[in-house]
Amino acid sequence: MKPRLNPYKALPDLLEAMQNLQTRVNNSGLEKSLQELVKTRASQINGCAFCLHMHTRDARAAGETEERLFLLEAWRESPLYNERERAALAWTEALTRLSDTASVADDVYEALRASFTEEEMAELTLLVVAINGWNRINVAFRIPHPMTAKTAAAAA
Repeated sequence: MKPRLNPYKALPDLLEAMQNLQTRVNNSGLEKSLQELVKTRASQINGCAFCLHMHTRDARAAGETEERLFLLEAWRESPLYNERERAALAWTEALTRLSDTASVADDVYEALRASFTEEEMAELTLLVVAINGWNRINVAFRIPHPMTAKTAAAAA
C-alpha cells in the first residue's frame, strides 16, 4: 500500500484542531478501556489498520485482555462485555454506520441513556465522531500503520 498524501503537511492547523478534539475526548470522564474498545470497534468497521494497530495496543495498556479484543467484532454474542460497554458499542456501530440506516434506533439510544449520564453521552458521541474522522483520514490517504521490526520482516 502506497501512501497518498501527508495531511499533517497539507493542513497542519486543521489536523491540530482535530488533535485538540481528540485530546479533549481522551481526557473525558469515560473509562480508558471503554474509550479504546469504542475506538477499536469503529476502526474495525472502517477498516483502518493504522487505528486498529494503535488502539489495540492502547487497549491492552489500559488493562484490556486479548480475549475481549479478539471477540470485539462479535460483542453481541459474547458474555464478556457489561451493559455499559454493550450500550457504548451499539452506539458506536449506529453512528459509524449512519449512512446505512439514516438514523439511530430508539432502543440503541434508550440503552445508552440507561447506562450513561447526559455528559457522558455527549462525550461518547464526540469520541465516536473523532475516531471516525481519524479512520477516514487514514484510510483515504493510506497512512501506513507503524510496524515493529518483527512484523516488517514477516511482511517482506
